[in-house]
Amino acid sequence: MSTWFAVSCALTSAAPAVGHMTGGRSSMALLFSDEELQQAWTELDEPQLDGGWELFTETMNVKIYRLYNKETGLYEYKVFGSLTGCAADLCADVYMDLNYRRQWDSYVKELHEKDYGGQNAIYWEVKYPLPLSNRDYVYVRERRDLDVGGRKICVVLAKSSAVSQCPEKKGVIRVKDYKQSLAMESDGAGGTKVFMNYFDNPGGMIPAWLVNWTAKTGVPAFLTDMKKACSNYSSYCNNSK
Repeated sequence: MSTWFAVSCALTSAAPAVGHMTGGRSSMALLFSDEELQQAWTELDEPQLDGGWELFTETMNVKIYRLYNKETGLYEYKVFGSLTGCAADLCADVYMDLNYRRQWDSYVKELHEKDYGGQNAIYWEVKYPLPLSNRDYVYVRERRDLDVGGRKICVVLAKSSAVSQCPEKKGVIRVKDYKQSLAMESDGAGGTKVFMNYFDNPGGMIPAWLVNWTAKTGVPAFLTDMKKACSNYSSYCNNSK
């Protein structure tokens, strides 16, 4: 998912959060450090773009930056922007709801959360356009809802996890190096202010045309779908009772 085809999926990347807590410490084992948590939400106020970050594209109130990694030959991405018309708490709930994601996201082939030998993890297979092979992910995720000086901020951290009980599928490429951090809060105008940091190594060759198409077309289309998903979420929840 290092292309923006994949990053657009990740904007709401993936049943309840893994290690979900509000405010203080959760009773569950925490998967991420406080330093990782703080690093995510502080970029809502102070973007860290020194050291080679470059503006990749800008669309629909969202700026996407990327940083080239010489060792891997891949890019890491940062997203700054806002999702208008979607309240922050609603956006966070839609983000975390895997069952709902399966209904509205046409790129989802398979998506669920499961206990793999004592380790809760999420499995996600993403549809790629032919002739490319689908990619799948096994990862852990943790959500924390914070009160930072009166500001309500939701932070979600995720990273790939090696789970032996979830074998690789024939014809599907397993993404083994994946990390994501996401911070969301109200933008003060009924929308959601967002920061996301994202990296993965999708394996194989991803053609340049797909990267460019997704950045210019796929991300705006996804944001439109996300707004629609937020507007329909209340009806979905009522019908699911």
